Amino acid sequence: MEEVAALEVPAPSPAPAEEEQRPHGPALSPSRAGDFMTCPLLYRFRVIDKLPEPPSPAAARGTLVHAVLERLFDRPRAERTPDVAHDLVQPQWERLLADEPELSTLFAGPDDRDAWLRDAVTILDRYFQLEDPRRLEPADRELYVEARLDSGLRLRGYIDRLDVAATGEIRVVDYKTGKAPPPDFEARALFQMKFYALVLWRARGTIPRLLQLMYLGDGQVVRYAPDEADLRATERKVKALWEAIERARTSGDWRPRPGRLCEWCAHQALCPEFGGTPPPLPEVPEGAELSGDDGPVDELG
Repeated sequence: MEEVAALEVPAPSPAPAEEEQRPHGPALSPSRAGDFMTCPLLYRFRVIDKLPEPPSPAAARGTLVHAVLERLFDRPRAERTPDVAHDLVQPQWERLLADEPELSTLFAGPDDRDAWLRDAVTILDRYFQLEDPRRLEPADRELYVEARLDSGLRLRGYIDRLDVAATGEIRVVDYKTGKAPPPDFEARALFQMKFYALVLWRARGTIPRLLQLMYLGDGQVVRYAPDEADLRATERKVKALWEAIERARTSGDWRPRPGRLCEWCAHQALCPEFGGTPPPLPEVPEGAELSGDDGPVDELG
């Protein structure tokens, strides 16, 4: 079998056009699943209450680096160099700022912003230490994937990069702009990747050969080869998780789960653990979609 860890593939065939209208109904993304596992009240704030959250420098930097890497693969192979990546930073930042003007509030002044942009360049340089994009031709980037389980629950999300070898083997790649997590948090990152693998398996009938997490904050790479038993266990976990979400919706019991991530939570003022009071719970009709918008898993560090 071809070693997918050293995957170098020919240019892919064009991907099928995304459906103009996606189906409705119960849906879950890995980001929102992670929210509920971290803290049911956080899930409620993001999905039921839809409370806004202020931008953070770490999250904005992650968005910028992802955008630069996506655009880098638009270039011919020979042009996928560190210098070209550096040149993409400013225009991609300006694009993000035009889309989200509130990002300008992240910085005290030009010096603060320039230091933040230099940090993004450092992260991009670390990417080039991990792999040579001139030797790769991804099959897909920022790929929307979706599959429906027998229960009717839709699983969905966006994959940073999908590599497909000439032999058909699939590698799922996810960029993290923070540092590799300590063991206590590693399981959540792997759950996200197994979630994507489950969706691909149910949608395409193929189990990915390799799941690869690239931590650009410290240059570590985590690789995991899932098998059918892994993905069946992940499916059981996802089903149990959704049943817990449905019980919380029915009972209105979205209790907080205090932990180390509370330090970075934007909703401390509304959390009982910090002396706050949640807003009145909006009425959620039976069968309403409790999915929330998909987004990146929170990146710390």
